[in-house]
Order: sequence, then C-alpha cells, then structure tokens
Amino acid sequence: MPEMPEVESLTHFLTERLVGHAIARIELAAFSALKTYDPPLSAFNGLEISGVSRHGKYLDIDAQGLHLVFHLARAGWLRWRDALPEAPAKPGKGPLALRVRLGDGSGFDLTEAGTQRKLAVHVVTDPQDIAMVATLGPDPLSPDFDADALRAVLTRAGRSQLKGVLKDQRTIAGIGNAYSDEILHAARLSPFKPASSLTDAELDVLFRAMKDELSGAIARAEGLAAKDLKGEKKSGMRVHGRKGLPCPVCGDEIAEVSFADSALQYCPTCQTGGKKLADRRLSRLLK
Repeated sequence: MPEMPEVESLTHFLTERLVGHAIARIELAAFSALKTYDPPLSAFNGLEISGVSRHGKYLDIDAQGLHLVFHLARAGWLRWRDALPEAPAKPGKGPLALRVRLGDGSGFDLTEAGTQRKLAVHVVTDPQDIAMVATLGPDPLSPDFDADALRAVLTRAGRSQLKGVLKDQRTIAGIGNAYSDEILHAARLSPFKPASSLTDAELDVLFRAMKDELSGAIARAEGLAAKDLKGEKKSGMRVHGRKGLPCPVCGDEIAEVSFADSALQYCPTCQTGGKKLADRRLSRLLK
C-alpha cells in the first residue's frame, strides 16, 4: 500500500506535470471506484489544474476549486503517460480504474491489481466533505507535530498497542503497515508495547525515529518517476517484508507476526529483548 512518503512523492511528481494544464476529460473504467455522484466527473472538462496536495494518504487535485481526491488503497497505483491512448478507457475486468486526460494528450491512469476493489475516488468542492479526510489525525511531518503532540496522542491511546496506534489514520495520518514497522525498529520498541507506557526517553526516541524514517523515505524518492517509487520503497526497508533475513543492525533473524489480512515484521534482539512474539493477535508479550 502506498503510504505517506510515496503519496508525498506523487504529489511533487504530479505538481510538476499537472499545474497549469487543462483537463480534457476524465474517463471512468471501474464504476466501484467512484464514491460520489455530484458534481459529476464531466464537471472537470476544460478546467485548469491549480494545485496538487496531500491529506494523509489521499491525493488531492484542485482544478479551479473542484477537487479530484483519491486513495490508492492496498493495491492501487498511479501510472503516468506522456501520450495516452487515443481510444477512451472502457469498463472491463482489467486493472484500469480511472484515466485523467489532459489537453496536450498526456495524463495518468489509476490502476488496481487483484480482485478486491478498494481504490476510492471522490469529486468534491471541499475535501473536508469526505468523512475519512475530515477525521484524519495530525500529519507527523507537520511543523506543529512535536514531541508534546506525540505524547498527547499516546496518552489518549492508553494501553492500545503501538503498532496499531501508528497505523490508525484517525490518530496519526499517513503511516501504514510498512513504515510503522520501520519506525518501531529504528526506535527499538516492541510493536505490542502499550502506547501510554513509554518513558520520556522512549517517547523522544520514537518521535525522532518517526520524523527521520518518513523524511528519509521522501528524500530518497526525490526526483524519481512515479513508476520507480514502489521499488525505492521496498529497497529502503530494513525489517518490513524481510522475514527470515538478517537484521541490518544486529544480524538476528527478522521475525513476523501474521494476522488475518496483514503481517508485521520486527527484530527480536533490537525490539523485544530477544523474545519471539506469539504469531497471533492476542500475544501477551507487551514489552
């Protein structure tokens, strides 16, 4: 799933290619992707794009006050083309969900792999009209998000496990499964440690790890084309997706906890005092 660093990089990528250009038309290929009906997609025809921004993991294309806001979900991606096919996109069983065509013939496709269709597209005059955008937590890279702000977040979370708190978009916006693994590894904290149990020293380390991991991922992706962002994300991971491989810090074998629809990875030596977490959701190992 694209997370905040990839979405931030896509924001820069699209800003360079979209701002100042007019939308010729938007073609819908997967009807399940469009979550709104008024205004219609045709309202974008002829409008000039004035900006591209991000809300958590949501991308927002502003065309003279009308917003195309989309969330790529787990299997979605954006594919830029300098020259789109002349034939209009047609509904079908393929990965294409939506095509945005500019007046000069360039544009991009939103695609989604697999059988689960969770990519979401909204057409709104105010992004805050989208429930999931309106309820987003603070952005961890915002200048206003300091150590005290993180302390307040963790205090409100109580004994909820750190991994879940970092992934909850209503608590902190933009962090998902992959970067939460990386942040917790860098902070040397168990993913199952209760949020409110952190010492001041642990909280400071977590805060710095969060800032460093996210800003570092964005810096590594600077200047990359959209098609290269997935590969950059994967190559930069130290523990996520690396079950069975050696930890680059201590050399221990990266372990995994599997859930019904996801998995987390961690280093036992760096994060849990050498102990393996039980491979089930109700693990009692908390520290």
